[in-house]
Amino acid sequence: MNANQIEEKLLKPRAGIPVLAGDLVMLVVSIFAMIAGLGGGLLGAVLLILGAAAFIAFFIVLAGLKAVRPNEALVLTLFGNYYGTIKEPGYYFVNPFCSSVSPAYDRAAARANEKTKESGSAQSVTTRNRVSLKTMTLDNGRQKVNDVLGNPIIIGAVVIWHVENPTRAVFNVEDYPSFLSTQTDSTIRNIARLYPYDVFDEGEESDTVTEKTLRGSSQEIAEKMEAELQKRVTDAGIVVEEVRITHLAYAEEIAAAMLQRQQAAAVIAARQKIVDGAVGMVKMAVNKLGEDDVVLLDDERKAAMVSNLLVVLCGGHDAQPVVNTGSIY
Repeated sequence: MNANQIEEKLLKPRAGIPVLAGDLVMLVVSIFAMIAGLGGGLLGAVLLILGAAAFIAFFIVLAGLKAVRPNEALVLTLFGNYYGTIKEPGYYFVNPFCSSVSPAYDRAAARANEKTKESGSAQSVTTRNRVSLKTMTLDNGRQKVNDVLGNPIIIGAVVIWHVENPTRAVFNVEDYPSFLSTQTDSTIRNIARLYPYDVFDEGEESDTVTEKTLRGSSQEIAEKMEAELQKRVTDAGIVVEEVRITHLAYAEEIAAAMLQRQQAAAVIAARQKIVDGAVGMVKMAVNKLGEDDVVLLDDERKAAMVSNLLVVLCGGHDAQPVVNTGSIY
């Protein structure tokens, strides 16, 4: 852990409803005091000054009232220093001079300022100045990477995550959603290049190719991505709940060639099974004919019969029968 990291300090602030009620009473008192002070004289001047002070104090106290909704956190700073964090939902009163920090609010405010400059009309900021603790989904789209064999592939993944430590999320990184997005791209690229997209035959097995493939072991590889990504974002107070591979395909420049390769591998595998079956059937036929003394064939005739049977069994088309009415010799 970085020595400059700030440890989270949970606050237990005062309930906000009684303070709000007292603040409203102070507002009413200040208005009556200022009205009474308009009568003049020394007492009037004192009442006017006290009423004005109470009126200003009303707005100062009002700035200290904060509302926190469920699955939200309020990270507070006081004069540039970390003050504390509120995680429990409720309505609270904190130091009026505290300010809340939220990267999401800062980004929304920056975008609103840019739109204001472009359009000339004021843009409102709808994002609350809070840190969300809800479970969220990050979809970084698809990216092109090379697998362990050097083949370009297109891979996409989604990350299910949430902020566990809002203090770290705010102070340890500049912008934790962007930080997570960058680390996700890097993790997917680093893990994907360790595995082949697919293994077509045993001849491709080597020291650099494991039995796991991106296509056949997507769940195991997604779990490795999750573990690697969690190590990278722990200091940002983020918990990675799950990583799922949503898209996996060869890049367009080699997709056609790889499709032909897959088809060729399938044809070879099918032919191999046909030949294995045909050899077994021919062997069984020859043995049966010899055991039952149905036909006695010399080696030359056996070779001819084996050749004919293999042609019939392994051919891609149905054989045309020919009836021999003469002697087989």
